[in-house]
Formats: sequence, C-alpha cells, structure tokens
Amino acid sequence: VQLQAFGGGMVQAGTSLRLSCVASGDFSRTHVMAWFRQAPGKEREFVAANFRSSSTHYADSVKGRFTISRDNAKKSVNLQMNNLKPEDTAVYYCAADRSLIMSQIRARSQYDYWGQGTLVTVSS
Repeated sequence: VQLQAFGGGMVQAGTSLRLSCVASGDFSRTHVMAWFRQAPGKEREFVAANFRSSSTHYADSVKGRFTISRDNAKKSVNLQMNNLKPEDTAVYYCAADRSLIMSQIRARSQYDYWGQGTLVTVSS
C-alpha cells in the first residue's frame, strides 16, 4: 500500500484546514488508517485513527477540534482540523495497518504503511 498525504499549508490560529491521504494498492490492507504529527524537535505523536468499522479515536489534544473520516470509495482518509492553534504546527503523516487493535493504534511502531508527510504551520 502506498499513501500520499496532501493539504497542508500556512494558516492563522482559529482557522481550519483539511488534510487528505489517498491510498493506492490493496486497500483491504488498511484496516486502520491514522494521522500522526511531528513538531520540530519532538517525537512523532498520534493524532487520530479510523477503523474500517468506522470507529474513531483521538488524542486528547485534538479531541473536539479534529475529525477523521474515511472514504472507502476514494481509498482515502481525511482529517478536518478546526480551531487550529500554533501548537498544532507540525508535519502530518498518514499511516495504515492491516490488523491493529485499539490498544495499539497510538504506537507509531505498529503501523506498516506511511505517507510522506505534509506540513501544517499555524501562526498566532
């Protein structure tokens, strides 16, 4: 599975941005699709995940502001980011895996497939 993320940009605090990640290859291998982010000087951290069953999970820092959604027809997963804050500035990566369970989804080491990342910069 190959993943390509796009939609990043430079925005002001309080505004919105929508990221998309399109998969090519065997989409049946994307039991879980997720977004991670990595800010300068920090480790890559979990943002949100979406199971094929449609259940979703979020990091506490983005809960209520970000929404992850999957479009199986388009083989894509989207991340709608509202009320952006300067601390949301990071490179955002999409990831996918064939068989994770809920207790594993926050660990970046568990994912088999990664996209190239897209930069989001939020100015105050």
